[in-house]
Amino acid sequence: MQIIQSGEDILLRDVRNFDITQTLECGQCFHFVKLDTREYAVVAYQRLLHIKQTEQEVIFYHTTEQEYDQIWKSYFDLERDYEKIQQILLARDDRLQDAIGKMAGVRILQQDFFETLISFIISQNKQIPHIKQIVAAISKEYGTYLGEMNGQVFYAFPTVAQLSAVSEEQLRACKVGFRAPYIMDAVAKVAEGAISEQQLQTQSDEVCMQTLQQIKGVGSKVANCVALFGLAKRSAFPVDVWIKRIMETLYFDGNETNVSTIERFAKEHFGKLGGYAQQYLFYYGKTTGIGVKK
Repeated sequence: MQIIQSGEDILLRDVRNFDITQTLECGQCFHFVKLDTREYAVVAYQRLLHIKQTEQEVIFYHTTEQEYDQIWKSYFDLERDYEKIQQILLARDDRLQDAIGKMAGVRILQQDFFETLISFIISQNKQIPHIKQIVAAISKEYGTYLGEMNGQVFYAFPTVAQLSAVSEEQLRACKVGFRAPYIMDAVAKVAEGAISEQQLQTQSDEVCMQTLQQIKGVGSKVANCVALFGLAKRSAFPVDVWIKRIMETLYFDGNETNVSTIERFAKEHFGKLGGYAQQYLFYYGKTTGIGVKK
């Protein structure tokens, strides 16, 4: 991969296994706006990024080499060898052939822990467009102004300190519904140190899941999402209704199977690469309609 500073922009050439649309729209993040075909405004780590992918290159507009090195290279996981990961998964399970073949451009974002935690609490029983609307509303009301792009105004997701000053009533005004007390509990536990990103990073996957589920309203699915997308624990395998149907179709002969059984199977079958397998299967299954009840 070539990294070129061109004026105020960073250009990446010869990028393999990276598709900006597949990566942003596979359900792992909610703080972005599509501007045009393969062109997006992305908010992360208190920054606003204008990014576009063409056939020849990926363009990070108005980005210094330092900002690329410190934030975006890691955020988009651009230094990891996804071709090797795909080869290992395919050698282990050829049923992933179609999913990886069609979704090979998905990369797992390395997102801010706190924003990921709150976003996936919000995600419960919500469709992606609604989640994005709520994240944007909370950011607008309580986050820091970042700028405008294509006539749209963007705000950072609130910090722990900023969200600690928000009441449950104010949260409900952002349409979070029954999730308001869950968010309040999560914010309080992070603010007081009962839930610590540093501590979670050092814990085993199993203990990390147990710790996250001490937060009110956080179950196995949300804990796995936070571990995978906000803590870089790549063996995590979130099981929602879509993954449940996809796994039942591909691995359990279409039979009804409980979530704990699917989680155990994924841990044994995919091991440390479970999160990658989950992302390929999730996006592929939703796109092609695998397991959709007729």
